[in-house]
Amino acid sequence: MSNNLPPSFPGPRLLDVVRERLRVKHYSIRTEKTYVTWIKRYIHFHGKRHPKEMGKAQIEAFLTALAVKRNVSAATQNQALSALLFLYREVLEMPLPWLDDVVRAKRPARLPVVLTRKEVAQIRSQIEDPRLKLIYDLLYGSGLRLMEAVRLRIKDIELERGAILVRDGKGGKDRITMLPDCLVDAISTQIRQAKALHDLDLSNGYGRVWLPHALSVKYPNAATSLAWQYVFPAARMSIDPRSGNTGRHHLDEKQVQRAVKPAVKAAGINKPATPHTLRHSFATHLLDSGYDIRTLQELLGHSDVKTTMIYTHVLNKGGRGVKSPLDTLD
Repeated sequence: MSNNLPPSFPGPRLLDVVRERLRVKHYSIRTEKTYVTWIKRYIHFHGKRHPKEMGKAQIEAFLTALAVKRNVSAATQNQALSALLFLYREVLEMPLPWLDDVVRAKRPARLPVVLTRKEVAQIRSQIEDPRLKLIYDLLYGSGLRLMEAVRLRIKDIELERGAILVRDGKGGKDRITMLPDCLVDAISTQIRQAKALHDLDLSNGYGRVWLPHALSVKYPNAATSLAWQYVFPAARMSIDPRSGNTGRHHLDEKQVQRAVKPAVKAAGINKPATPHTLRHSFATHLLDSGYDIRTLQELLGHSDVKTTMIYTHVLNKGGRGVKSPLDTLD
């Protein structure tokens, strides 16, 4: 899809301005790519008209087409809307009162898929790669999201305290969760391997890792320090799309997804389980063990306890725990 936009836009190309504004606001590279893609699709959908010439009717027409013709989910539709609201509010700076009136699609309330303890163990036994198995263990044993696990820095692992500091999690929030005692040795080994790889990179003139926000300017030596390196570094070095620097990023989360999918099948589990299912299982099993909902809320990093309450529904047996009359027949 072309980046060309109507020549009437003053100054730099619109998408360049969008990227610049996203970076000023400290949005992640993933969000940047997603928002730019949706804005391009919106403009092309309306025949490359300038966004300033469009408004509420055009946004709603675009969102309706996504739902009706493309049959996208409510979450995807809301993602597209968020991108367009950012365009009008933050980039074009158009004070349009109708922005608050655009209706977001309502996400259907669905109970999460949860594995039993036995199923967690069965799937785990099918994963051979030690690094991927360790990440699997962190998802279930610490309740981490997949991206939180692969983005872990060495400085965020506190072996003596048995704690993991999750930095800049969902919603930009930090939190502390537990490091299972049984994973201390495996994590220690992984950190030693990451250090050996980092030392090799330094000897070859590399070893600079990406730092969030403006830390690379404030602390110029932090990018080469061991503390800031990823616990799970990628096997190959890559080029940072923003700075153009060559360095070693974290392991691609798709490797974990590709390992879990066949493991679920090989274990004979007939559930649509993904890496995120392990986080749901972590929460449900803690509740089942008697831990209170507020503790669980903090470990998961939920802003609202209502989000955490979903696991109380999962924990109940079918029919809200009511015993079927069939089971009482002689």
